[in-house]
Amino acid sequence: MQKDINVPLPYYANQLVTECYLENGMVPRLTVTESVPYLDNGQAAAAGSFILKLPGGQSIQLPTDVSAKLVLPDGRTMNLIFLPGLDPTTGKYFTHIGTAPITARAGQQFALDVQDQRGRHVTGTAVVPTFIPIDSVKYKFNTLSGAERKAYFLTKWTDPAAATDYYRLMLHKGRPANNSERDNDITDRLFNGQSYAQVTRYNFDPNDTVTATLYHVDSLYYSFRQSTRDARNANGNPFGQPSGIRSTVQGGIGVFTVLVKDQKTLILK
Repeated sequence: MQKDINVPLPYYANQLVTECYLENGMVPRLTVTESVPYLDNGQAAAAGSFILKLPGGQSIQLPTDVSAKLVLPDGRTMNLIFLPGLDPTTGKYFTHIGTAPITARAGQQFALDVQDQRGRHVTGTAVVPTFIPIDSVKYKFNTLSGAERKAYFLTKWTDPAAATDYYRLMLHKGRPANNSERDNDITDRLFNGQSYAQVTRYNFDPNDTVTATLYHVDSLYYSFRQSTRDARNANGNPFGQPSGIRSTVQGGIGVFTVLVKDQKTLILK
């Protein structure tokens, strides 16, 4: 037996979605998109935006009436120009780009201001974290041979004391890009003020080139990444607990942060 039920959905107001990661010595890049209702088929674009088709049949709303600026630590303003492109390092698309590389020192604060002609206004601030170096990277092979010969990879660093610190550790094979072999979010709750080593399983092959990238991040970015991971896990799962995105910006959805990293590379001989 079957009974069709018509469920009236509440009105959803599309929001601006921003994604901006600043790095010392790099030209700022910003991505501004637009959220849509969960069941939207993506066929019609709202006024002031157009539908961008992605590989795999997905689509996003890309606003075209957005102005954006970055407020530097000394109070000067850098306009972010609408010039969509592809970041060759990360492989991610952006919509706006700055006019010059920035200088970011620990403790300095940057501010982001994004608004469109429909009255939507997104703001955010981000403080530059301190640099925490990787002390060492090591690997060790098991005692097997042939295709079963594998190595684990160890990344070690020293956590500063008297503060709660958050990290993102990524491991890449070959050239670092957007996709990684490992991508972990870590808090120092169990090793505050001590040396810590993150060890993988035996997942790497002889002659692999492995790059470890350690980011020292703030609590807001850590929380944002946790919420996006929970949202992905809950999507389409009828038994999963729904999870909202904990944004680091106000007036919309998204993230604005400064990334401070250290990298070390080893060839697994």
